Amino acid sequence: MKILFVAAECAPFAKVGGLADVVPALARALKELGVEAAIFIPRYRGVEDKTELERCGGARVPIAGEERACVILRGALPKGEVPVYFLDYPPYFDRPGIYGEGGEEYPDSLERFALLSRVALELPDAVGFSPDVLHVHDWHAALVPVYARTVGGTDAAALLTIHNLAYQGTYPRERAGGLGLPAAARDALTHRGRLNLLYGGIVFSDLVNTVSPTYAREIQEDGEGLEDVLRERARRGELVGILNGVDYEVWDPETDPHIWAHYSPDDPAGKVVNKERLQRELGLAPEADVPLVGMISRLVDQKGLDLVMAAFERMMSLGIQFVLLGTGDPAYEEFFRGAARRYPGRAAALIAFSEEWAHRIEAAADIFLMPSKFEPCGLNQMYSLRYGTVPVVRATGGLRDTVREYDPGTDTGNGFVFEDYSPEAMLGALRRAVDLYREDREAWRRLMVRGMREDHSWGASAREYLRLYRRLTGTGG
Repeated sequence: MKILFVAAECAPFAKVGGLADVVPALARALKELGVEAAIFIPRYRGVEDKTELERCGGARVPIAGEERACVILRGALPKGEVPVYFLDYPPYFDRPGIYGEGGEEYPDSLERFALLSRVALELPDAVGFSPDVLHVHDWHAALVPVYARTVGGTDAAALLTIHNLAYQGTYPRERAGGLGLPAAARDALTHRGRLNLLYGGIVFSDLVNTVSPTYAREIQEDGEGLEDVLRERARRGELVGILNGVDYEVWDPETDPHIWAHYSPDDPAGKVVNKERLQRELGLAPEADVPLVGMISRLVDQKGLDLVMAAFERMMSLGIQFVLLGTGDPAYEEFFRGAARRYPGRAAALIAFSEEWAHRIEAAADIFLMPSKFEPCGLNQMYSLRYGTVPVVRATGGLRDTVREYDPGTDTGNGFVFEDYSPEAMLGALRRAVDLYREDREAWRRLMVRGMREDHSWGASAREYLRLYRRLTGTGG
């Protein structure tokens, strides 16, 4: 079986969020199951520094009233196990950003990702890779099934994975004329008076899935305006929730090249070394017994940062240290910079995107805070479990599916969970974590180690995807 992933991101070539981690990790896990997977993404600036590229084909497609002559390059994931095809069209993709700059989306984003979707159908002829299933990710690739069913060029089945329904690719309806689609298809892409690429993908794909079972249920009630079409797909058995996994080749404290000291469930002593080094590097007081709370997040409303802002002084009054890594909304960036200034030696803010520091914070922190308003899956809570960093999360989406409240009576659970979206509920969960850390370090150690031993690898999830592929191709499962 051959599967072509079409996406806007794929680590290590282009990363903004969790999508970039999911695409290569799932492709590798499928390869272990005997599936021949390939990945198709744009060639952004700097890709050539991360893989050796060779020209393997080309395509000419009409977008925005012009025939666009594109080159297709071939590279591979690190270790070379999965081929990655890159759409090389410098006018659209040789830019400083992936989606935009200075907090603003590129004004031609519709055309950029329409080009990616349209050229994906030319890939079999251009490079000789003919997929059985087109597995497309989020709104950026949602036009692939639309083109496939209206313009033609492939008999492959289409699976759409929704990683985050909050981002739908909506534009004024009059811009649909530049997509090279028949009028009926342009009408089918219209939702509530606007062009909506994700809506079109949901309508035209053979199956739809989201990245956790709970999120698949939640979006049928609150689907960012798409509840009706999602409920209809679910009613027909065509909406499925499959939990994301973790790539333990990348996220494992026993082998992680980014952290200062390696450690394991059998010997977690290295975590203390990482905490001490992070405190030293970031100017935090070198206090081993003070609980260090970490956050790694895009600084956007979804992530519950308004709760953190509202409760920050009360959080710090619990006697914690706090470190944040992330970029996003300038108001959030300024708040956390100011918090670090107000609490010298106790709070630090890294307003940056840094893979290295993300790993270091996971390895050094005692507690990981994820108070999300909604969370389709979330990966950091699963990274945290692997690194012995106890998660404090809101019970939503994939956070509900992966984190279970600690029960001191039965010594079970793997973290601390709150239901209500309120500063008080978040503080209550954080206080429970801090109290256990201070009052019963042996119970805390058991809690850490229990999380570290859990298996959130891609194996089980990849088998679920393989069942969907077999269903789509009529080969059983």
